[in-house]
Amino acid sequence: MTPPLHDTLRAILGDKGFLTGADVHSGYHTDPRGTVDARPDMVLRPASTQEMSQIMAACHGASQPVVIQGGLTGLVVGAMPQHGEVVISLERMNKVEAIDAKAGTITVQAGTPLQVVQEAADAVGMVYPLDLGSRGSCSIGGNLSTNAGGNRVIRYGMTRDLTLGIEAVLADGTIINSLNGYIKNNTGYDLKQMFIGSEGTLGLITRATLRLYPKPKTQVVAFCAADSFDAVSDLMTHTRSGLGADLSAFEVIWASTYAAILSDVPGTKAPVPPGHAFYVLIEMMGSDSAGDTDKFETCLGDALERGMIVDAVLSRSNAEIDAFWNVRDGMAQAMGKQQPAVGFDISLSIPDMKTIEDELLRRLRAALGDVRLFVGGHLADGNLHLVAKAVTDAPQPKEQIQQIVYGWVGEVGGSISAEHGIGTLKRAYLGQSRTAAELALMRTLKQAMDPKNLLNPGRIFHMQANDLG
Repeated sequence: MTPPLHDTLRAILGDKGFLTGADVHSGYHTDPRGTVDARPDMVLRPASTQEMSQIMAACHGASQPVVIQGGLTGLVVGAMPQHGEVVISLERMNKVEAIDAKAGTITVQAGTPLQVVQEAADAVGMVYPLDLGSRGSCSIGGNLSTNAGGNRVIRYGMTRDLTLGIEAVLADGTIINSLNGYIKNNTGYDLKQMFIGSEGTLGLITRATLRLYPKPKTQVVAFCAADSFDAVSDLMTHTRSGLGADLSAFEVIWASTYAAILSDVPGTKAPVPPGHAFYVLIEMMGSDSAGDTDKFETCLGDALERGMIVDAVLSRSNAEIDAFWNVRDGMAQAMGKQQPAVGFDISLSIPDMKTIEDELLRRLRAALGDVRLFVGGHLADGNLHLVAKAVTDAPQPKEQIQQIVYGWVGEVGGSISAEHGIGTLKRAYLGQSRTAAELALMRTLKQAMDPKNLLNPGRIFHMQANDLG
């Protein structure tokens, strides 16, 4: 970085917003997958959209690449600095600016933690339904940049579906203000959609207006056991029909993952005994305080009589609801404890989910010998998380495992990333889920909006040399 740019950025941000030297601690180059070697020379911490605009105008003039950081909970190495990049952290842009319960909207800065948004909505009798295990630390900007999903997509949709408006800063510092609270707004291109899911490569999200919903009056959770995938699939269809729009979660855990949760995650207790092939958490959120529990019991009773489930327990208190969800949320911790291993976040059709364990174990074991596989996730929206671990004293054959798993996902027409994004970790396999024409169009859009390739360069895909301005 040139001295003039250094001085300009310091003048824009002041001492609180401009970090160098020992103030750039390891937290700025560490994420859930560890610490990277590229320790940034500088961290910029704007406190407003105007400061973000000014620092991007300065960086654009000096052709200085940047990487944007939110809560640093991402799993695809998208926010980790690469050599030569300046970090822009959203940690000071963390305010809830406005909330309107009657309109069902909340406007927040991009660095606001998800849990803060949830609590602000709860305080006015509303709910912001996006929910992730990292709710306490992940930021709204990060949720938007990866189009996060979470546990209640079946009812409320992805982050994209919960977003009414966005403000973003382009590579040259231009501010795009598409903040509004309208569900219907067909006035030309819906510009906010370009920034949602694009991982900070087209613009830096600074503020967002999000949708809120009335807080459900009831919440009932069941934890069930099933002995075949066909039974699980039938159960999903049955609960969708029986509970209708009140069905808010349908989470499935394969047997090996359930065993790992119970053995490796402190504080978890088995809601139903081990020994079955699949375990299902079903959640209903409704508005009939008198009748919802009876409705749920009737639905489960029918499923039991028809052989879809072989065991089930229904929550009778908030403590039991929390205990059941702790088992489901323990899946990420149990999978993490298999390290060294290779994790995946994929989308598949329901028929392909039926064969995933047998087919992947067959392919992985043919190539690598003994392999363990742990599977679970959001069945109703087609998203599964899995971890593959080669049983060996040697380093994990990461690339070989990825080639086998992503190769199969591509064969069946699935997605290599359901909700975590691409970052740099999945970049080499993007062609398994996107055509050459789609990738060319993505590069054309990137070239038009960031011709110097300054915003999160190398994330999602590499720009070809002759595409750079």
